[in-house]
Parts: sequence; structure tokens; C-alpha cells
Amino acid sequence: MKAEVVRSKRFVDDAAEFIVGLARASIAERGEFRVALSGGNTPRPVYQEWAWLGRDIPPERLLITFGDERCVPPDHPDSNYRMACQCLLEPAKIPNDSVLRMRGEMDPEPAAAEYEGQLESLAQQRNENIYRHDLMLLGMGDDGHTASLFPGTAALDEQARNVVANFVPKLDAWRLTMTYPLINASRCVCFLVNAAKNPELIERVIEGDPQYPAARVKPTAGRLIWILGEAA
Repeated sequence: MKAEVVRSKRFVDDAAEFIVGLARASIAERGEFRVALSGGNTPRPVYQEWAWLGRDIPPERLLITFGDERCVPPDHPDSNYRMACQCLLEPAKIPNDSVLRMRGEMDPEPAAAEYEGQLESLAQQRNENIYRHDLMLLGMGDDGHTASLFPGTAALDEQARNVVANFVPKLDAWRLTMTYPLINASRCVCFLVNAAKNPELIERVIEGDPQYPAARVKPTAGRLIWILGEAA
């Protein structure tokens, strides 16, 4: 499937408008909006704009998950959950029942197994073989990693598990991450990449260079969209 590429000089506005538009469409069609959040700095202002722009969306119709998490407590400055709370969950008054966080404070392996089990339960409740996100938000690092799928790590080859604990030698740290089978089951995958990212790297990933983990994101029956920020 060929990726859709949106090059934007109003990156934050366009990204938030896309998310909110998809949320409204998903709720109208299926009664809920299942979205996996990305961490890092790029989505911060997007989440803030989303909280304001989507203020008419019933928060109980949202089901929010996380594509990956650092192995830290939820109040730690590096926590993806903490960032999402500050920028989106609290401003949009999204109830706790609508948020499924990865428990980074636990030992990594049990935390990954717990999250995978929770997603499997949600899928079973909906008569699905695998939990299918309406939107999977992803970013990309300077090494081409996405979620916590880093070059040279074991999670890149995982085909049986949907969520794993992944040791990242370059960081000397464990991460919790969704894997390709779960990511690629999404109805829509959207990469959010701002203007600071290396344009040559972006093009190589979009063209499918397999040395970069982000290039291996290929939805099996969904859309793949890149929203790329450009300098104004």
C-alpha cells in the first residue's frame, strides 16, 4: 500500500484536524474512537490542539492506548503517559475508564504481558481476532525507530506477541512497545514528523528502506499517512 504524504506549513493544526476528523467519523460509524498515542516532543502541541479542537467529542467515546512507554513511573518526566495527561487527557477531561496505560513502573516482561492481555480482552469483547485501532499515531527517531522498535533489537522480529518488553542496548534501558502485528492491524497509521527531521531519512523510510524500523510499518488493511511539517 502506497503511503499518503501530507506536507504542511501548519503542521500542528493539520495534524490535530486530521485526528479530530477521524475521531468523529469513527464514532459515527462504530460508536467509539480507538487511538494509540505516540510519545516524544513532536506530538505535544498536536495533543494540546486536539484537546481544544475536539472539545465537542464525548470523551467517554474515546479509548486511548499507548504505542510504547519508558520503564518509569507514571509521574516521571520521561513518561509518555505523563506527557499525554498534561497535554490531552486532563485538558480534554478524558475519564480514566477511557485510558489504558502501560505500567512502566512494573518489571518490563510482566508489564508487557499485562498490557497485551488487556488488549486481547478488549478484542474478544468485540469479537475480533486482534485489537484493531482506528488510529495508530507514530513518530520517528533520528535512527529510523518508531514506537520503541529500535534498530537491532529483538522486537523487530516478533510475530507472535502484540506487546513486548524490548531491551535497547544504545539506551541501556528497557522499553514497552507494541509490535508490528498489532500496529499493522490498525485501520489507519499516521506518522507525525516535524520540520526538524532529516528529509533524506524521511524519504528513505517512506520508500521502504528495510534498515529503518519505521519503514516496516505497512498496514495490512488500512491507510498509511505521513504528516510532515515544513518550515513556514
